[in-house]
Amino acid sequence: MSATRDLVGVAWTGLMARKVRTLLILLGPIIGVASMVGAVGLTESAKGALQVQLATLGTNLIIAQAGGTFGSQNPTLPGDAVRRVDSVSSVTSAAATTNLSGVISVPVQGASTYYEAFPVPVRAADDSLPSVLQVRLIDGRWLDSADRVLHLRSVVLGSGIAKQYGYLPGETRTIRLNNTNFGVVGVLGKVPLDPTLDNAAFVTQWAAQHVFDTNGKPNELYIRTKDGTTAATATVLATAINLGGPDQVSTQVPSNVLAAQAQANKTLQKVALFAGLLVLTVGGLGIANVMSISVIQRSSEIGIRRAVGHSRSKIGAQFLLESLFVGVLGGVLGALIGIAVVYLVSSLEHWVVEIGYGQIPIWMGLALLVSVIAGLYPSIRAARLEPLETLRLG
Repeated sequence: MSATRDLVGVAWTGLMARKVRTLLILLGPIIGVASMVGAVGLTESAKGALQVQLATLGTNLIIAQAGGTFGSQNPTLPGDAVRRVDSVSSVTSAAATTNLSGVISVPVQGASTYYEAFPVPVRAADDSLPSVLQVRLIDGRWLDSADRVLHLRSVVLGSGIAKQYGYLPGETRTIRLNNTNFGVVGVLGKVPLDPTLDNAAFVTQWAAQHVFDTNGKPNELYIRTKDGTTAATATVLATAINLGGPDQVSTQVPSNVLAAQAQANKTLQKVALFAGLLVLTVGGLGIANVMSISVIQRSSEIGIRRAVGHSRSKIGAQFLLESLFVGVLGGVLGALIGIAVVYLVSSLEHWVVEIGYGQIPIWMGLALLVSVIAGLYPSIRAARLEPLETLRLG
């Protein structure tokens, strides 16, 4: 027991006597383990955030768009498209919007040139759009029946365009749509399932028809379905809307994009894990190289120990223990750094922290295995040195 304790002490002392060299040896296992822990943790945390987002937003929203025919510039859906969609038994609610082409939104005098080059999308929208999207207003109110009945020129801004216009909550603000003044009555919150709405301005269908001379037909529908029926509903909506007519209708489920993003994160995780294994392998070569040089530098120490009676096996065991310490230290430090990175990035990105603690011992074990294998050659080389040979090397 005493001999083993002495051997461990000598190995630890030999490792700590040259701190810069030891740090360089440790970099391989540290970076390798940290990258693998971070890869799994960050991708799982991002996936967890997406799952929370999907749970909050729902996976039962469908967007139906008018496809038109070849050469048509402004395809539309039937005027009663919402009523037709509501007749589908699996649909719980629907709202229509119309993209108004040729309408220029200008927040202030003198800005028309810029917004003609970079126009803000203007949409006519139903009263029920926020409830169908399940998005709250962050200021003011949404368009309602009073705006239509009283022929009010009211407009609601998306959150992105409100920020771009410098809109302040509660302020009285007027913007111009094609030289007609509209009063801002509210700001719609962010719409994660359709970010294009964040940079749009919304008016009533009455304003679209009577101020901008549109035909009153929608070209995009937002539809909520019963849970578990989204895919099946999406396949029948085109027929329900055009009733077998020539109008083309395309449907998409925006939550599928988030699900695909989570799958992409899995692919990135595999790439990052491979990179971590590559770093560990390169680190192992570095350990073997540095420890081989260390054997030459410490040849006089080896010669003295052999001269006082230490066996070859003890000399080899000393250097092998040093490699083992490198693997343990590198694995522990790498795991701690990886966990810290996951917590830091998750905090900055507002993700749900997900760390595969059960996998960390596997990565640490790999670091230990690589370090021990890398230390075999230097250990054998040190054990084979003869006392007289050390005088020549030293």
